[in-house]
Amino acid sequence: MIDNKEKKDENLKYKFKSTNNLIPKYKLMNSNFSKLEKTLLEELRNNLVDLAVSSGKNSKINENELFLDIKEFLTKKIINKTDNTNYDFSDFISKDLLEIYNGSIDEINNKKSRLKNSKKKGINQNDKSYVEDIFNSRYLEENIIDKKIDELANKLFKEIIGYGELDSLINDDKLEEIMIIGVNKPVFVYHRDHGMMESNLVFENVEEILSVIDSIARQVNRRIDQESPIMDARLENGSRVNATISPISADGPSLTIRKFKKDPLTIIDIINEKTLNCELAAFLWLCIDGLGVNPANTIISGGTSSGKTTTLNSLSAFINPRERIITIEDTLELQIPQKHILRLETRVSNIENKGELTMDDLLKNSLRQRPDRIIVGEVRGKEAVTLFTALNTGHSGFGTLHSNSSRETITRLTNAPMNVPEMMISAIDFIIMQNRIYRSDGVSIRRITEVVEVVGIEEGTIQLNKIFQWNSKEDKIENVSISSKTLEKIANTKGIEMKTIFDEINKRKNVLEFLSNNNIRSFHELNMFIGNYYLDSKIVLEYISNFDH
Repeated sequence: MIDNKEKKDENLKYKFKSTNNLIPKYKLMNSNFSKLEKTLLEELRNNLVDLAVSSGKNSKINENELFLDIKEFLTKKIINKTDNTNYDFSDFISKDLLEIYNGSIDEINNKKSRLKNSKKKGINQNDKSYVEDIFNSRYLEENIIDKKIDELANKLFKEIIGYGELDSLINDDKLEEIMIIGVNKPVFVYHRDHGMMESNLVFENVEEILSVIDSIARQVNRRIDQESPIMDARLENGSRVNATISPISADGPSLTIRKFKKDPLTIIDIINEKTLNCELAAFLWLCIDGLGVNPANTIISGGTSSGKTTTLNSLSAFINPRERIITIEDTLELQIPQKHILRLETRVSNIENKGELTMDDLLKNSLRQRPDRIIVGEVRGKEAVTLFTALNTGHSGFGTLHSNSSRETITRLTNAPMNVPEMMISAIDFIIMQNRIYRSDGVSIRRITEVVEVVGIEEGTIQLNKIFQWNSKEDKIENVSISSKTLEKIANTKGIEMKTIFDEINKRKNVLEFLSNNNIRSFHELNMFIGNYYLDSKIVLEYISNFDH
């Protein structure tokens, strides 16, 4: 007899499709390590590398010493056989030995043929003995074992100092994030074109994941253990890493790597990806520049992974090359394409709770270093008051902030833990809202959804003026307001008409359209065009006008 639950389950099988293919699959090539190499690698890790990260002095590995240790380890195993392990290395060297042996046989056959043709007697000594003599002499000359030890030592060395199974994921420039979520669970990746994907890589035990985490911890000279089960760090290549272990990680160790682009997206890239259009980019270019008299202060706001940092980085190309820029970040991510830049990064306290340097500490110090432009990677704490004090006293600045709307941005700034007084908020000229939007096919896109001006305060309420709004039906950003306090302030200070301001925006729009249409998008190329535009805009505009001719 079938009960109701079984009937229900049976019916579901026919009404619903399997959800196994709901998430796209990312397939890695199988590991190119043989069983012997994996065994040696595990023994090396146990014997040569202390996986428990030192809680004291610098725990980084001396790579030269490690490589020599690996060679010595393999020499003992293969040649000296000083321990009791019984490894079969025949497969390891058989191909090379076979080539030598076949070469020896070919040599004696050639000699026989020459002797036969010259009608002389055959070789007096035993053919087999002769082949062995040739083989042994060639074997010694080519020193095949030493070569193979060097080859294997190099392979194992790269595995130990690298990221093991994750290396191929890290080397894929199309991947933005890599996520290990526990033991016997697939590693997930975020692909630039396909969104979230499930890979065929699975870590089968805790030790494998800990090995990767500990390798990273050594590189960044951080500790992660039961007393400090969270690690947040930056790799040498700029990628951000967050790891958790027991007791806070219930399903086993976890690891998230947000990769750092070797070739960062530029303003032309995000125009081509429709994050914004040339009209908005030209408007922001003029406001950020301020025609040299009133550079706009801007907060880029949005949710996690909405592309705030990328947009901030891209817009920084519009900063006049004459300016001195100071950036302040928890973890270095920005790649500002300017020459005169000073980058500052916070520091966590040591195990004695000493030596911490906060965003607020660095921001206060930066004000003593004569910045023309201060860029704060992410505003989220008491440094907000210091930043707004600086903006209200004549400094120019950029920053990013987590929020879901421009009004919420104001609310977050004026409440704990930031606590910026409402009267200071008008130091911001613009709030740029950026969102990550999921299409029906599951792939996400990043769009600037609105640009609002902070106009001032009326009856205790901060007034906002929406300048640009994203049209979701047509997937484009549109100008929805003619008036702009920021543009009027620039015109008044410069002593020019508003028509001249709009003409200038249109000229810059033409430059950006030219760059976009011709895929002129690298930092170097953009610096050349934008820098020359600041030197003499007529030359750049004339070049663009004559380009097709």
